[in-house]
Amino acid sequence: MDATMSRRDLVKISGVAGLSFAVPFSRARGANSDVRVAVVGIRSQGSNHINWFRKIPGVRVVAVCDADRSFLDREAGKFAERNEKVDAYVDYRRLLDDKNIDAVITATPNHWHALVTVWACRAGKDVYVEKPVCHNIWEGRRMVEAARKYRRIVQSGTQRRSDEGLREALEYIRQGNLGKVRLVRGFIYVRRDSIGKVDGPQPVPESVDYDLWCGPAPMAPLMRKELHYHWHWAWPTGDGDFGNNGIHYMDICRWFVGANELAPRVLGLGGRFGYIDDGETPNTQIVFYDYTPVPILFELRGLPRAKGDSAMDHLRGVRDGGVIVECENGYFAGGWAYGNDGKKIKQFRLTEGAGHHENFIEAVRSRNPGDLHAEVLEGYLSSALCHMGNISYRLGKEAARDEILERVGDNTDLAESFERLQEHLLLNGVDVRRTPRMLGPWLTMDPQTETFTGEFAEEANKLARGSYREPFVVPEQV
Repeated sequence: MDATMSRRDLVKISGVAGLSFAVPFSRARGANSDVRVAVVGIRSQGSNHINWFRKIPGVRVVAVCDADRSFLDREAGKFAERNEKVDAYVDYRRLLDDKNIDAVITATPNHWHALVTVWACRAGKDVYVEKPVCHNIWEGRRMVEAARKYRRIVQSGTQRRSDEGLREALEYIRQGNLGKVRLVRGFIYVRRDSIGKVDGPQPVPESVDYDLWCGPAPMAPLMRKELHYHWHWAWPTGDGDFGNNGIHYMDICRWFVGANELAPRVLGLGGRFGYIDDGETPNTQIVFYDYTPVPILFELRGLPRAKGDSAMDHLRGVRDGGVIVECENGYFAGGWAYGNDGKKIKQFRLTEGAGHHENFIEAVRSRNPGDLHAEVLEGYLSSALCHMGNISYRLGKEAARDEILERVGDNTDLAESFERLQEHLLLNGVDVRRTPRMLGPWLTMDPQTETFTGEFAEEANKLARGSYREPFVVPEQV
């Protein structure tokens, strides 16, 4: 992992890589004692976490938690079949009182990530928090502060930081084998169908404690067909596919750029094209991060490569999602280094981040956050970049092609990306008069204070802060 940090973090904590926490576990233990974990949010990814952590020697899953009792019953039944004891909680606050828990693994909806993490740190528990680390920029920094203050091990679920092939590729590029890096592209092309449209409030499943499920978010009537998973496409609880899947590749982009603070300028554009439904977040997006000297250009597409087609677009032969590092003398994409002539130079065998969960447990035992491949600060910064792009988009207005090109200016990379987007929409039969393109403003960011400045700063900082519903409030002082 690139262990360098901003001066702000170096001053605060003397560098994560060199900091060991001489703090005991929840109970005294020898080096071979079990690490006892609780998994919070167990519908899908949390259920996977149960299985992944159970397979790690010296780890026991001792508790599960979810606001939906049907998922608790399902997972508790699996433990019973294995003759394994597990405690089940509906209310996460009750779980925190359990001294039989050393670490919390959370795969809740995004709007709960910060509270789960801050409260766990306060309770003396380490945390593995799924991506995106935070639901807004402000609370992400509070999570980092909580990890520092309570001297906890906090790992981000951006598991590609544990990919040995990516680490090798990063070092290969930093050694100058492809010349200077010019641009880093990230993209996620994953099919997303319409979630449908309702004409009134929908019933919440009887098995759900809706007050706890909403937590920090407004406890508003359910205005979509499905409570679960489709929360990704509602701003009070999710961050669109940019924060859902795109965060993995955004994290790699920032890693390869070597940026250890937020981008000084950002522009987002896109829309929710191809259907009219209850989703709020864009299914098609372009975001440009004006880092110097190496910017990041990110693309998101949820429609297929053409109307009626089952396949998705690709970029330089890479499908679904990836990162392309463009250099003077070639580029890196899909696990290969290429020359400018497109010929393969060197292969890096990507592992998709295998061993990430084990890496967390190793750091829990060593008490050294520098052992983590994706320490919470890394996950926060990458998540915050996704939020920056979404904020520009959310402050956007309908725009014609000429208006967009005027705002793009002489940025040839961004212009080229937009023209490909135009063709993509055309092939999907999208009528931009019915679902218009939204063009966000250029937003400027002060990386030291992590606040927006200049025009639109007031509106942008409100979105960067978010809001909370009592008593589920991320505290000003953790």
